[in-house]
Amino acid sequence: MNRVLVCCVAACLIVLMIKPVKSMSGEEVVGKIPEAYIYLYATEREGNLEKFRLEANGAIQYFPFWINVSNESYWPQLIYSDINHDGEKELIIILTKGYGTGTILQEVHVLHNTETNIGNVYREMIVDNPMAILLKNVKTKLTKSVATITIGNEKTVIKIDKLRIEPKNLFSDVVTDNLIRFEVIDNKLMAIVGAQIAPAGGYIGSFHLTYEFQNGLYECRKIEFVHSD
Repeated sequence: MNRVLVCCVAACLIVLMIKPVKSMSGEEVVGKIPEAYIYLYATEREGNLEKFRLEANGAIQYFPFWINVSNESYWPQLIYSDINHDGEKELIIILTKGYGTGTILQEVHVLHNTETNIGNVYREMIVDNPMAILLKNVKTKLTKSVATITIGNEKTVIKIDKLRIEPKNLFSDVVTDNLIRFEVIDNKLMAIVGAQIAPAGGYIGSFHLTYEFQNGLYECRKIEFVHSD
């Protein structure tokens, strides 16, 4: 009987130890990769998570300018993957800065495990802004009957009559700043940017931007448009 009681108490203690608990300052665990001993902390304030603190490699690092919405369904995504193919895994943190009906706005932070004179720390690398990439490499045109998307020498023409959108509700051009998210697919960092031609029922597809680590930063090496059909 005593042995059963001791086991029950021990189990309860384990649960208490691993469950994220808010500190007196309101800080709590908002993301973790236990197998790599990586824990991300933040404080909730006025609908956002802020004052980010990263514990990894036995060191503590602060990221005071990061912001994420406080809705737990959209808490930071932590991914541990070798996306630059150097044999070492990188830490990818995806933050959600806004969401709503037909809207998702994310940003990505890629950190390399770097050896320094004070030990190993995670150093953030530059990732090319997906909106700047589209602005430089993609041309769009919208009429009452078709949406035209040009990437380099490749042109995609989408007939929009089947969407049954009244002409007065069409945007003046294809809009790409309402749906921005990041994923890691097959150990490759990708930005997926949605394309819309109207506020309701106007989603026509998405741009898929594939990044590679070159020249000390993550640059876009491939852009393709994926039709919603």
